Amino acid sequence: MGRRPIPPTVRRQAARLREEIVHHNYLYHVLDAPEISDAAYDALFRELQALEAAHPGLQTKDSPTVTVGAEAAAHFRKVRHRTPMLSLQNAFTLEEVGEFQDRLLRQLRVVRGYVVELKIDGLAVSLTYADSVLRQAATRGDGVEGEDVTHNVRTIADIPERLPAVPGLHLPAVMEVRGEVYLPRSEFARINQAQQAAGLPPYANPRNAAAGSLRQLDAGITRQRRLRSWVYQWDPPPDGIDSQSQALDALQRLGFAVNPHRARVATVDEVEAYLRRWETARQQLDYETDGVVIKVDDRHQQEEMGAVSRSPRWAVAYKFAPEEQVTEVLGIDVSIGRTGVATPVARLRPVLVAGSTVRHATLHNEDEVARKDVRVGDRVSVRKAGDVIPAVVRVLLELRPPEARPFEMPESCPQCGQTLVREPAAAGRYCQNPGCPAQRRQHLLHLAGRDAFDIEGCGPAVVDQLLARGWVSTAGDLFRLGPDRLADLDGYATRSARQLAAAVAASRRPSLARFIYALGIRHVGAVTARALAEHFGTLAALQAASEPELGAVEGVGPIVGRAVAAFLASATGRAMVADLLAAGVVPAPTRRSDGPWRGQTVVLTGTLSRFPRSQAEGRVRGLGGTAASSVSRKTTVVVAGAEPGSKLERAQRLGVPIIDEEEFLRRLEEAEGATPEG
Repeated sequence: MGRRPIPPTVRRQAARLREEIVHHNYLYHVLDAPEISDAAYDALFRELQALEAAHPGLQTKDSPTVTVGAEAAAHFRKVRHRTPMLSLQNAFTLEEVGEFQDRLLRQLRVVRGYVVELKIDGLAVSLTYADSVLRQAATRGDGVEGEDVTHNVRTIADIPERLPAVPGLHLPAVMEVRGEVYLPRSEFARINQAQQAAGLPPYANPRNAAAGSLRQLDAGITRQRRLRSWVYQWDPPPDGIDSQSQALDALQRLGFAVNPHRARVATVDEVEAYLRRWETARQQLDYETDGVVIKVDDRHQQEEMGAVSRSPRWAVAYKFAPEEQVTEVLGIDVSIGRTGVATPVARLRPVLVAGSTVRHATLHNEDEVARKDVRVGDRVSVRKAGDVIPAVVRVLLELRPPEARPFEMPESCPQCGQTLVREPAAAGRYCQNPGCPAQRRQHLLHLAGRDAFDIEGCGPAVVDQLLARGWVSTAGDLFRLGPDRLADLDGYATRSARQLAAAVAASRRPSLARFIYALGIRHVGAVTARALAEHFGTLAALQAASEPELGAVEGVGPIVGRAVAAFLASATGRAMVADLLAAGVVPAPTRRSDGPWRGQTVVLTGTLSRFPRSQAEGRVRGLGGTAASSVSRKTTVVVAGAEPGSKLERAQRLGVPIIDEEEFLRRLEEAEGATPEG
């Protein structure tokens, strides 16, 4: 029996409700000027839900009942941006802003106005619309490829699902809008209160919370976080949009959230007045901003200026000075890391710094504590390095209490009681007990991290519970957990447990490079792990290698080679590898390419304008070559991009051939053209 036809009156009623709900979403989330109460809005929403439930086939893909709370996929697909998402050059002083103007005037002679916009501290996203409907949303990623977060972005109420027809605006068939997804400070406080009430650790800052919210596997969780957005770029804009200010105004007419504090100014003096105002006024906002973006307004002048490296020459990001606050040192604790390194950490009276509450700041090592003379009871100036990592800048000696005493590094590990050893020429002390519970915790977190096995959802709260319950004592134990046991974790429903178990299962066949990095060998980072994997190809070949063979690998060297050999020969290392293999972890062999660049070692220095360094290194490896991080006599060639560093000087001293980016690209294309596909 066929489905009954839907009466035209019902279709018109549903269309009216959708239009009305979208309109009120715009008023509430974009203009902050609601016309109806929450109860009235909920009544409209329920009426549309009831209609769609009573008439199967009435619900559309862009209905508000679908776009809010939709489920995300189990993983995030990589997507390639239509055009690269460029970064901006930074300016940290007004003098550098003046230098930016000078560069413009040398080429343009006259600048036809600037647009100044607050730089939002959120997560950059690109929104692709086809025929006025949102088809795809992606994170910035490395600028060339990002993660597909379309399902989660659909839960953000101020990002329109369908664009209205606006008189005078003829939209391109396919277009991309870019902006920032952010978490308001008020929502950040609410979420952290809920985290603490549930016995979970609070988020460090709104930006991290926004990023974590956008990458949730369950879009329902994303919706609960109440993310917001500001957009600032349109590619390509419709005909007749000839300036940045016009583009922003038109985007707002289409229903996007565009920051209301933007301004078009005529001179750099007006730009500087705007900067000075927001240096202090930003604290009154309900969102984080770490600077101001200054852009040439005229699109034709933007095109004339062009781009250099990975940055447009017609824009610059002025960064506000890191905010500093004064607080009291309540204590100095010693934290034991994954490799056993003992790090002094200042326990602080909680203080709000650059938008988030700071309770701890690393003091790096005992020599650094002595150099700054940090003592318990001191008043210290604290700031966030790069507005992210809390750091003690200086001690306010004039406020030092008389009872303050110099810090003394403990002689034994605070977690296991073993003696802390300071090796010759080392800056810190180490706990050399592989069974130390602090090391075990940090090692499990490292193993589950993004550059290792990349187990989605296996963060500190989960690891702490697994250790407290005695379910995990070795790395392999993590891979022996099933959904039934994981469902018993606090805060984990059956569905969440299945998702975590699936993430664990999906990580059982890592690349050899990830497997090596996950072992946590001292001195071995992700780049070194990849070099070892590419050189030896299999785990068996790596285990059979001698110390000289390991040290001879390009980018490894004798010190790291000695550490790798010692780990693989030790009882701890052998037991860990065997345990992982017995738990079903099988590192995939690295296929050594027989491409035309096999045996060649390429080192890149400086900034490339055509593509990110990671992509360039991938193309080198795809041709069978080695992309090394340091220059040696074995280096075949050094590629010097813009603003090269010390690698260029070392190459010149060693007589290693040096080429520029254009020559590098020519050689790449020539070699790739000679390489058969398949």
